[in-house]
Amino acid sequence: MRMRRKKHCAERIAACAHLLISNPENLMSDPSAPFGVARPLHLEIGCGKGAFVCGLAAARPDVNLIALERVPDVVCLALERAVAESKLRPADNLRFIIGDAQKLGEWLPEKSLECIYLNFSDPWPKKRHAKRRLTHPEFLKIYKRLLIPGGRIIMKTDNAGFFEFSLEQFAAEGFEVVRQTRDLSRSPYAAGNIITEYERAFTVKGVPICMAEVVLKNNPQSPA
Repeated sequence: MRMRRKKHCAERIAACAHLLISNPENLMSDPSAPFGVARPLHLEIGCGKGAFVCGLAAARPDVNLIALERVPDVVCLALERAVAESKLRPADNLRFIIGDAQKLGEWLPEKSLECIYLNFSDPWPKKRHAKRRLTHPEFLKIYKRLLIPGGRIIMKTDNAGFFEFSLEQFAAEGFEVVRQTRDLSRSPYAAGNIITEYERAFTVKGVPICMAEVVLKNNPQSPA
């Protein structure tokens, strides 16, 4: 479902400019610069309205978080959520980029990411759109260059077909599954799970959520 255009979106984003990385290409020289302190770097691709990444920022003050979202009308809401929550809990570990995941290799240096989160990515169900899936081999090759040794990818989806496709692509690209479930809310991994907007809606409807965590086979040790 396409989100309606937000009134005064540009002005609302500008009001949150202190959380926005407007020149992401500058991260190539120092990805910790926007945060002012060096910490392990995590990335969410497709942050939606920001519930997950804001929750993660609160739960993990020991890491720096970048939330990537290509739709300005969506990131507007995520930025405003982050600003509102920072008034209750000051945070310096969350920043946003408006852009496309295809450009990540132009923005971030190799071996700079400890973890990548793919939460309820568009499954692009038609075969002719397969290259747009965020777990397509072309994207996985980008992630492999950006992940540190022991770095990992954690994905969640309500789409069983997309989940199976992703598991196949992970295996083909040299990733090893270290955790997976096809019903997250009923699994041992439910404890500590940060719920997204989509996830809450699907769970209420009784739709099972699939989750997988993967690491590269030649870098099997996942960071704590």
